[in-house]
Amino acid sequence: MKAAQFYGKEDLRVEEVEEPTPGPGQVKLRNAYSGICGSDLHFYFFPEALPFDLNEPHPLTGACVPQTLGHEFAGTVIEVGEGVTGVKVGDRAAVYPLVASCGECAACRKGLRFSCRMMGSIGANAPGGGLSEFTTVPASALHLLPESVDLRMGALVEPMAVGWHAVARSGVQTGGTALVAGAGPIGIGAWFAFKARGVEKVLVSEPSAERRAIIAALGATVVDPVNDDLAAVIAEFTGGAGVDVAVDAAGAGAAITSALTGLAAGGRVVVAALHEHPMQFQPTMLSMGETEIVGAVGYQPEEFDAVIAAMADGVYDTTGWVEEIPLTGVVDALHALRNGTRAKILIKAD
Repeated sequence: MKAAQFYGKEDLRVEEVEEPTPGPGQVKLRNAYSGICGSDLHFYFFPEALPFDLNEPHPLTGACVPQTLGHEFAGTVIEVGEGVTGVKVGDRAAVYPLVASCGECAACRKGLRFSCRMMGSIGANAPGGGLSEFTTVPASALHLLPESVDLRMGALVEPMAVGWHAVARSGVQTGGTALVAGAGPIGIGAWFAFKARGVEKVLVSEPSAERRAIIAALGATVVDPVNDDLAAVIAEFTGGAGVDVAVDAAGAGAAITSALTGLAAGGRVVVAALHEHPMQFQPTMLSMGETEIVGAVGYQPEEFDAVIAAMADGVYDTTGWVEEIPLTGVVDALHALRNGTRAKILIKAD
């Protein structure tokens, strides 16, 4: 079978590998679609910044390079291993990729498995991955899709769950106001999640004209933070009160500082993006407004299910921001996304 194998910095090869067989407790999937994530870009362009060394076997999963990438994926069960119950051949599912954590550290004891230093994820540092024709995963990783949610939408459950979790971390209330900084896939996911929670007044700040047009076509109110006066736009948008919450999905220090400036008293900024560079800000702006900054990483299993339910209810719309390319185009897709010229790319596995 064909798979996209990561060997090191800017070295990803689509090559023939052995087709897997499910072990006890596992299922074999025919992968349908796999999304390319910002984390995949960090793998490809900045592996030296990863919190683990892929040249050494992972202490829990045993994975090391070459590693099949792809942690945002959905497929169809074509074989089940010994002891699997509740899943059958023909079931369609999105895959919850977090499959390993130490279970003993402070993060794990608090239920924050994505914050475990030994966290293992399919398509990152655990065997298998969605950028392949077939893969095996624990049956427990499957979140079954209802008939109204197709496999293309199923591959978007993972990134949309990141946005969903970020919005949950904001503590926003129905009828509140929000700012989303960045209109990439996570920003789009946060915008949909706000809508699902009854937050209609959401302003999206995005410097890319292409991305502004994409999310505006979905119904968002947008602003150019480079050429427009963002503070003035926020003031007009909220009647001078400031936004109740903001989500940083941009990964730029300026996005956080401008969000802090635009917060209402008691507001909260959620940092959901990966940042390549440190930033500076004036802490006094937190104390004077009793505002706060919190982080958000990953999602809980129940948030996966909440996103799937919202998809079944028609909350999510892929018009204009999701495109499909074959597996052979994955390297070109990574470079296009790095240059900010695309929104969301799904790789067709077959």
